[in-house]
Amino acid sequence: MERPKKPAAIPVSPIQPTPQVSISDDNSRVTATLPTGQRVEVLLYGATVISWKSANGRENLFLSDKAILDGSKPVRGGVPLVFPVFGPPKADHPTGKLPQHGFARNSRWEYLGKSSSESSTLPNSKGDASVKLDFGLSHSMIDSSKWNYSFNLTYSVTLSQDNLGTSLVVRNTGSSNYDFQVLFHTYLAIDDITQTTISGLEEVAFIDKTQGAKQTEPAKKAISITSETDRVYTLASEKPLAVAEQGKPRYEITRDMLSDVVVWNPWVEKAKSMADFGPEDGYKKMVCVEAGSVSAWNTLEAGDTWEGGQRIKTV
Repeated sequence: MERPKKPAAIPVSPIQPTPQVSISDDNSRVTATLPTGQRVEVLLYGATVISWKSANGRENLFLSDKAILDGSKPVRGGVPLVFPVFGPPKADHPTGKLPQHGFARNSRWEYLGKSSSESSTLPNSKGDASVKLDFGLSHSMIDSSKWNYSFNLTYSVTLSQDNLGTSLVVRNTGSSNYDFQVLFHTYLAIDDITQTTISGLEEVAFIDKTQGAKQTEPAKKAISITSETDRVYTLASEKPLAVAEQGKPRYEITRDMLSDVVVWNPWVEKAKSMADFGPEDGYKKMVCVEAGSVSAWNTLEAGDTWEGGQRIKTV
């Protein structure tokens, strides 16, 4: 028998897709994928981002095909994290016993978990727009005989539909002040180094490490790479940097609390000399544009916290 007044059906909102995060069977890496197809992969050794793909499958980071991924040495490619010293440490400095570029990139980090952005309620929403992966490292997880300070690091990797963010929080959990440097050693994937330019540093002086750390005046033009390049641009403003190929924008890099930028490409002979760099002509397919704070020491007082980061947007 039909009821004269049937109750109206309660509308049910469709379930929005959410980012998927997985940990490899050997517990060595974490992978996150957005509902729209973007993907990032992080090796727990060094908390090194080793892959960042756009929705169309295009890889945005260069990873050497000879990179060692078993935790026996730092990764050649991706985004290695440099802390607490950049380059070879000086013997008379508190970091003097550490390896080149410090311990962050060759320590095993702890995966702390994920968080994602709010889903849009719009009818055509494709689900959560970003996912953040957090990783931790503290003084109890390293050889303190080489750097005996209390610290806690939280490294966050944020994947969004058109960009990748990396940020580091440094906490001094001890009673002594200490100095540190930090750098995101980002290897960007490109199609042809001879057709690539980097702009945003035209008015910035730099240290040319291929010329014996010579202090060099601003070039007043965009950077084109035609030989081995190893420059530290110091006290650069935080305006965006742009990487273009054949005059067309490819990446835009923004920085927070990172006043220095390293630009590096090994070119022919140095690429041949590195056992873990491949293919041999891989230098044509990469350029390092590295946001950091390395031209001077950052002093972190007992109980204080420092935070800095970068965001790389595909254009």
